[in-house]
Amino acid sequence: MTDTPPNAATPNAPVPPAAPGTFVIATAGHVDHGKSTLVSSLTGMEPDRWAEERKRGLTIDLGFAWTSLPSGRELAFVDVPGHEKFLANMLAGLGPAPIACFVIAADKGWQAQSSDHRDAIAALGITHGLVVITRADLAPDTIDATEAEVRAQMRGTPLETAPIVTVSATTGEGLRELITVLDEVTDAARAPDASARVRLWVDRAFTIRGAGTVVTGTLTAGQLRTGETVRLHGESIDRTVSVRGLQSRNSSTAEVVPQARVAVNLRDVPAEELHRGDALLTPDAWPIVDVLDVRRTMGQPLDAGVVELMAHIGTAAVPVRLRAFDAEHARLTLARPLPLQVGDRIVLRAPGSRNVFAGLLVLDVDPPELSRRGDGARRGRELAERPATGDILAEVARRGAVERSVLTRFGLPGPSRSVPETEALPDGVEAVDGWLVHAPGLAVWVEAAKTLVARELQARPMAAGVPVKALSEALRRGSPPLPEAQNADTRPLLTQIIARAGLETTDGMVRPPGHSADLGAAEAGVAELERRLAAAPFSAPEADVLRELGLGARELAVAERAGRLLRLGDGIVVSPRTPAQAMRILAGLDQPFTTSQARQALDTTRRTVIPLLEHLDGRGWTRRIDTAHREVVR
Repeated sequence: MTDTPPNAATPNAPVPPAAPGTFVIATAGHVDHGKSTLVSSLTGMEPDRWAEERKRGLTIDLGFAWTSLPSGRELAFVDVPGHEKFLANMLAGLGPAPIACFVIAADKGWQAQSSDHRDAIAALGITHGLVVITRADLAPDTIDATEAEVRAQMRGTPLETAPIVTVSATTGEGLRELITVLDEVTDAARAPDASARVRLWVDRAFTIRGAGTVVTGTLTAGQLRTGETVRLHGESIDRTVSVRGLQSRNSSTAEVVPQARVAVNLRDVPAEELHRGDALLTPDAWPIVDVLDVRRTMGQPLDAGVVELMAHIGTAAVPVRLRAFDAEHARLTLARPLPLQVGDRIVLRAPGSRNVFAGLLVLDVDPPELSRRGDGARRGRELAERPATGDILAEVARRGAVERSVLTRFGLPGPSRSVPETEALPDGVEAVDGWLVHAPGLAVWVEAAKTLVARELQARPMAAGVPVKALSEALRRGSPPLPEAQNADTRPLLTQIIARAGLETTDGMVRPPGHSADLGAAEAGVAELERRLAAAPFSAPEADVLRELGLGARELAVAERAGRLLRLGDGIVVSPRTPAQAMRILAGLDQPFTTSQARQALDTTRRTVIPLLEHLDGRGWTRRIDTAHREVVR
């Protein structure tokens, strides 16, 4: 079947300049007002897919059709049912669509489901669309009154100023004007972001013989490519899958860009495991959440006493429990987790109701726990101050620091990491490599680091410093706690804290600059050992000699960290200069040499020469050839 509708253009019709692009439009309106007939007349395709629908003349599920405008733009229509029994199906079709085509029949006027569909459009925040008055040939005298009624009913909604076109699919009246208006509406619509992450809400899943499982949906952002891996998250499945093939407008393609209707052939996924409301996602790019805080955008006050509701999000319909903070703000707990972000729109329905209860805007997909008395009221006040696009300062302040990638996953508009010098950050937020840090919290961590290191070194004067890991763990137990990393490296954040505290890190130990371990009573013994090793560098003292000098394992470890001694293991202690001194002698031997030859040349014992040679091997200065021979590495 052709993609170009017979009424889309005539030979004498002026053709606007080419404006390529694809757009998805969902219909809306009361049952039996001519939505499917209108789509058919525009596309030359029958959107009703089921024999029962065609037999009864009643759309009960989503239908799909497509066409091309003379401008070069491509349109895909999602035709939704208008009957009150199928409101959930209607919301599944309208939910992911960026543009709405509201249909009202001239011979019937505004009716019950007209209001329901208008409210659904408002709740979903669809700001681009048009109104089509159909069946003009059946009631030509009512056109003006119908248009006036539409304007009155749309007042205060996103489609208040939408263009209105009058058509008759039977006679063809107004179709050319409708095509022109469709071009204007799509031209004014927000350009889709092909570089964005993918979230394709599934509206159908089925099996094609020889191809396997196919899912369909509306791609509003991002790109899908054959052969790539995506995450499939749904009611009964959550794993990565491979895209075996793609189709758009009934044609195979290697790549699909937004906006578009797309059929995705998935590899090794049984169709019976998939459901409407599942989603294909860019891997590791979306938070999967079941608790979120929201703001009412229209409908009933959230503190109206209704607790158990049905939430429609994308193509998903999920039971939710509502905890109202006030009339405008609430917390939703979903019956199952979904991939959501700040700015998403949700439609709430009461159980058994065929009307929209309320429209919601998602404000927080990682809300704090509420455990103390009065937390709900306080949270309501916090949310009342939060902008619709999210609050970077609030998210960072609550955590002390947060990875940039986490805010991106939440859907918050964050500054670019590539140009940190020009970032416009809120007051009180600083950028530290992969992190955004709350300045007051950073100051607390800096003071805590100073205090901890000073206290530890005062209690343990022989210590070379405080281990970096110990400092990190102590800060994580503080308030605010230093956060754990999910994707970014915490080391730059910890390094910044250490630097601002006026400390330094050496060999994994944090200490004040110039700090050296206080050997205390062991100083005399270390100095005496240094004198002996200077005179006989290859004569490692025996254990009883070390004891006489008052040098136990602790004292030797401190002296080694201070760079005054070198322990080779098994109680062998030498000067840090001993390995270099040994190399000058060993390099003069015939190569290769044996252990015995090395022992004789160094005038030492087997007890000392074996760990010394192994140390030289480990540093790459000598190389073992076989069980008996080594050579100096030139």
